[in-house]
Amino acid sequence: MTTRQPLVAGNWKMNGSQVLLGEIAGALVGYQGKAEAVVCPPFPYLAAARAALPASVQVGAQNLSDQAEGAFTGEVAGSMLSEAGCRYVIIGHSERRALYGEDDALVAAKFAQAQAAGLVPILCVGETLEEREAGNTESVVCGQLLAVVEAVGIEAFASAVVAYEPVWAIGTGKTASPEQAQEVHATLRQTLSEKSPEIAASTRLLYGGSVKADNAALLFSQSDIDGGLIGGASLTADSFIAICQAAQ
Repeated sequence: MTTRQPLVAGNWKMNGSQVLLGEIAGALVGYQGKAEAVVCPPFPYLAAARAALPASVQVGAQNLSDQAEGAFTGEVAGSMLSEAGCRYVIIGHSERRALYGEDDALVAAKFAQAQAAGLVPILCVGETLEEREAGNTESVVCGQLLAVVEAVGIEAFASAVVAYEPVWAIGTGKTASPEQAQEVHATLRQTLSEKSPEIAASTRLLYGGSVKADNAALLFSQSDIDGGLIGGASLTADSFIAICQAAQ
């Protein structure tokens, strides 16, 4: 039986400040929890985050370019994120897909660029409320996952993380029940297992959808949920620490 280290990643989205970074860094001083903690602030704070956070806490970016370098004004290459001290990068977040039109092909290209730069991608998949109510959850999330698997190969997932984020539960206060979340996570792991049982067993699957300190432990107790991709609750030091502790 494979033991997967829990992971809790805080996605600040387009929020934060130097003051917040100082508060979060101060709260995480001496952090030695079982769960791997990752802070994902906006681009301008990445280098400062790496300097301020203890070595036991990783830094992640929220996005990257699908290109390695060149005339792409406003884009940020994976190599630049690595130089800024990032270890992780979020790929294919639902807001990137919905607001900026990122399709599966672009998400797969970004995934490949992340790994080429030595970063660990956190690949996001998830369905809208309409897709869930139509009974299409499995086809949507597995389709998003397989689009990347087919582009980069299953072996790439030996150094990747997958985050299930039901779009209808992001920032809405609604949360999938532990049973609903576990069902989708089990389906994702089975989908990976059909390509490689060994990689499927070792891949960490995170839940992201209005995770808070008071519901984290129950969600994380499910057999296929290995931690969380945390949004608003990661902007408060106490709540982020509590969620990390819940993933023990």
